[in-house]
Amino acid sequence: MHDAGIEPVIPSKANRKAPRSYDQDLHKARSPIEIFFCKLKQFRAIATRYGKTARNFLAATHFAAAVIWLN
Repeated sequence: MHDAGIEPVIPSKANRKAPRSYDQDLHKARSPIEIFFCKLKQFRAIATRYGKTARNFLAATHFAAAVIWLN
């Protein structure tokens, strides 16, 4: 992976014979963002992109993000 210029961010599986190294700080910073996107995808209008225009989709995304933030 390092040969291709890619740095692993997610740790390898525990049962891997040759565990690869990863940046723990970057993984810790990335995790809340991934969790947020998983929660955002729970909103059907966002996941299926009901708002056909970019303006409506952005408005729905802002609304869903506000709901997630308030919970």
